[in-house]
Amino acid sequence: MWAVFALLSAVFAALTSILAKVGIDGVNSNLATAIRTVVVVAMAWGMVFLTHTQNGISEISRKSWIFLILSGLATGASWLCYYKALQMGPASKVVPIDKLSVVITLILAFVFLHEEFTTKSLIGCVLIGAGTLVMVL
Repeated sequence: MWAVFALLSAVFAALTSILAKVGIDGVNSNLATAIRTVVVVAMAWGMVFLTHTQNGISEISRKSWIFLILSGLATGASWLCYYKALQMGPASKVVPIDKLSVVITLILAFVFLHEEFTTKSLIGCVLIGAGTLVMVL
């Protein structure tokens, strides 16, 4: 089931890029990011209340709070940079560069989470990097 959600995530991410590129025209990128964030926050809390999981807040450990907050800060920085890049450049070049996050994530997962980095992972990283270079040049 995780693969279905991952594929849906990719489809929605693609829609996000196209819809944002059209919507950001003539709008400050920081303001556009703030508007997008409000919508995401409303959707996320809507799902929490719809699934009746709001009581789980009290069970979150201090470590989880710290890392979730840091993840939120990283997400915010990513979105601000992404919207600025999308406003300044063509989506067909911005999006592939943004997707280098796959390569960076694999490297960080190997270094910090001690996940396995196989020959297959290395080949995939090289191909994604090369594909990004081809698309951007």
